Amino acid sequence: MSKIKRGKTEPEDAPLYGCELDPKIESHFQEKTWDETISKDSWMVFKVMSEFVDGYEKLAKIGPCVSIFGSARLREGDKYYEMAAEIASKITQIGFGIITGGGPGVMEAGNKGAKLSGGKSIGLNIELPFEQNFNPYIDKKYSIDFNYFFVRKVMFVKYSQGFIVMPGGFGTLDELSEAMTLIQTHKIAKFPIVLVGSEFWSGLLDWFRTALLSSGMILEKDIDLYRVVDTADEAAAHIKTFYEKYSVNVNF
Repeated sequence: MSKIKRGKTEPEDAPLYGCELDPKIESHFQEKTWDETISKDSWMVFKVMSEFVDGYEKLAKIGPCVSIFGSARLREGDKYYEMAAEIASKITQIGFGIITGGGPGVMEAGNKGAKLSGGKSIGLNIELPFEQNFNPYIDKKYSIDFNYFFVRKVMFVKYSQGFIVMPGGFGTLDELSEAMTLIQTHKIAKFPIVLVGSEFWSGLLDWFRTALLSSGMILEKDIDLYRVVDTADEAAAHIKTFYEKYSVNVNF
């Protein structure tokens, strides 16, 4: 296989992206026997199945719940950390449990707000080489560890009746996109999605209109899939108002 070449506009001393050998990439180009391939893939199927079964069994009798997404890198004292804790507290007082990714940052804040308010605090942790570890505010019976992101995301959307999205990075954007796509395609009900922090989200939301909507890649009604707020009171009020017309039964 030929080596990667620089683009014509790149200077000779510009570092190549991914110039260091990544064992995971290299493994894809190593010759494997048919038995090795089949055995590895088959066992992976069973590992995925076991995570689904474990998640379904532990979460089958919870609800209603709201998931809180956001950055793992925010710390106590940050305004969005504190706001996430306050939102979680207010939502548990309405009667909802709180689901987070189980780690630090906004996830910790969400579980903390739920726990200290006497609400149900659920954590869906993911095994990562950095950033992620269980926070101490998760109810032990509702603490679940995952290896696969896609299994974890299924649990978020299957057992949540609303989504609070705090400022965050790629992972938060992934979770937001997952929820909006499933609602847009009618794979799940039109649950409320609340984006917290108009200043943070304004650039992305402007791009939705100027790039996606203007190009016909989304419809005008898709812009209504979310509500933007700036306070904990507004976030909790939107969830409360949305469900006032429903008869909500607690199933913990």
